[in-house]
Amino acid sequence: MGVVNVTPDSFSDGGRFGDAEQAIAHGLALADAGAAVLDVGGESTRPGATPVDADEELRRTQPVVAGLVARTSVPVSIDTTKAGVAAAALEAGASMVNDVSGGVGDSDMLRVVADAGVMLVVMHTRGTPRTMIEETNYDDVVRDVADELRARVDAALAAGVRAEAILADPGIGFAKTAPQSFTLLAALPELAARVEVPLLVGASRKSLFKRVLGDAPVDAREEATLAATVWSFTHGAAAVRVHDVAASARAAQLLDTIERATQRGMAA
Repeated sequence: MGVVNVTPDSFSDGGRFGDAEQAIAHGLALADAGAAVLDVGGESTRPGATPVDADEELRRTQPVVAGLVARTSVPVSIDTTKAGVAAAALEAGASMVNDVSGGVGDSDMLRVVADAGVMLVVMHTRGTPRTMIEETNYDDVVRDVADELRARVDAALAAGVRAEAILADPGIGFAKTAPQSFTLLAALPELAARVEVPLLVGASRKSLFKRVLGDAPVDAREEATLAATVWSFTHGAAAVRVHDVAASARAAQLLDTIERATQRGMAA
């Protein structure tokens, strides 16, 4: 899943693709680099981010979603917590909703997704972007995140979202400290078994990598992101959400080649 941020304040690339044509061009480049899904977002969810209203989020995302749908066959996802924004994107041709609130942020979201019959990503978090850094108290972070994430999956199922259309995201960095996020990455097989739907992992360029890299700037975290991609795919994740698609796509291709290899050489 390639990230197409149409925001002035996202932690990684805020302001770089604020113009619709720039964002569309970026999305097309990600598609050419191997993205399986293009995830368009119009509201930053970094810690401390200022919320935007639905009208502004629509203004930012609608032309980008429509432009990408018209110009590539790669499926387009809308990254939003607002049912109205999701509905408009689906009307424009998006085929997935990525809701970082797990369907909690807007009581109509799960119904909108169910009625449209599209894919849904439910993510685990607590609080809001402004408060989530205060919401990191867990008795057992793996068990608690799995149980809370499974509850969001169950809510989606109860609303009519098809089981095969749901991905679960453990929310790396969302209401988690860096050590907690690393613990969740280490426990991906257990998380997948507990949640019982495919996992999407979004660790790209996040601040938890400072634990390893020191105070490296955001754009110097690609090696760590690539390591997280390989780790995620080899420990049960079905998808990763990344900013630099090319490196992760090549790594996934190599992993697939290794898995298909036989003693007589690479499988056809």
